[in-house]
Amino acid sequence: MHDMDRTAARLHALAVRDFRNLHRVDLTLPPSGMLLVGENGQGKTNLLEAIYYLQVLRSMRGARDQDLVRFGTAGFHLSARVASDRATEIAVGFERAGKRKRVRLDGVVIDRLGEAVGALPVVMFSPSDVELVAAGPAARRRFLDIMLAVTSRGYLRALQRYRAALVRRNAALRDAARHHGGRADARLDVWDEPLAEHGAVLWAEREAWVRGSASGFRTLCAAIGGDSVSIRYASAASALDPGADRREALLRSLRDQRATDLRFGLTRTGPHRDDLLITVDASDGASRELRVFGSAGQQRTAAIALRLLEAETLRERRGGAPVFLMDDPFAELDVPRTGRIVSLLSDSGLGQTILAVPRNGDVPGGMPRLERFRITAGAVRRE
Repeated sequence: MHDMDRTAARLHALAVRDFRNLHRVDLTLPPSGMLLVGENGQGKTNLLEAIYYLQVLRSMRGARDQDLVRFGTAGFHLSARVASDRATEIAVGFERAGKRKRVRLDGVVIDRLGEAVGALPVVMFSPSDVELVAAGPAARRRFLDIMLAVTSRGYLRALQRYRAALVRRNAALRDAARHHGGRADARLDVWDEPLAEHGAVLWAEREAWVRGSASGFRTLCAAIGGDSVSIRYASAASALDPGADRREALLRSLRDQRATDLRFGLTRTGPHRDDLLITVDASDGASRELRVFGSAGQQRTAAIALRLLEAETLRERRGGAPVFLMDDPFAELDVPRTGRIVSLLSDSGLGQTILAVPRNGDVPGGMPRLERFRITAGAVRRE
């Protein structure tokens, strides 16, 4: 393994109870990580999801907590011994009956779940990452939000407060529609201010990351696939008022859009509607949206470049490499691209790596040698 950072995050031990198809899993992980081999449907992705859950306290696949509980059981429990800049022990329990979730860090119950977000920094690579590029803006906003929330407590606080104000403003819009707009302006003014205040933080941090990463993104895409691809942050509010500061631009945008928002019962401007635009330089010299005009190979290249930048961001802002979770990430890539990605991973310095593949032969050359474990019907054993 490439000079592993002594301050890198580590997952020393993991205990899983009744999470998806995992009945009882107890693992002690080598410092370099593990190779997890198992046919599809045996639980590889579920185990990686359980580890990822320790970072964001929710499913990486968007599932509700009650849907993560193994069939016929009352709840799930995850616990881990880790090395990170924020904790050495993480435990999460969820009870299906009361939809109650409890989190402990170093044995202390955490009342505000946000305080435990990012306790174990991880980055996940999988073939489904192509959705970061091929899907709509929500996938890219989620990418930015997770990465920035686990590296900046200020961003996480702003995100939580923005979302709370957004829910209340949308409720006020629907209420105004039911009452034919009576006193709508006064009720909406109450929520426009916090939306603009906290939205300005989200906009500024997202834009700063994109601006700081644009050159690296272009370089990575060229190195992996020879493609000329660019990223930029697109905010509707800046288009309306490019000279104003972000808070003022958001306030003006919210007020300009108010009549439309009342008609639809939804807030249709703000960071929750922004996008990370990914464009490819076409042969005619024009830039076109990769989501629409890119080939599958170009889209996969761009998605992996985003994950590599995410890993680098976590390394820089958290003081060491994250844990790398890799769910058969090379399955749909050609051999040359795979080789170049493995080389880039090696050059940047892989942290502890948990690589899941269906067969031993699916591990590309150049990946670090990892101790092999096999998963069958949710049970994991060392080989």
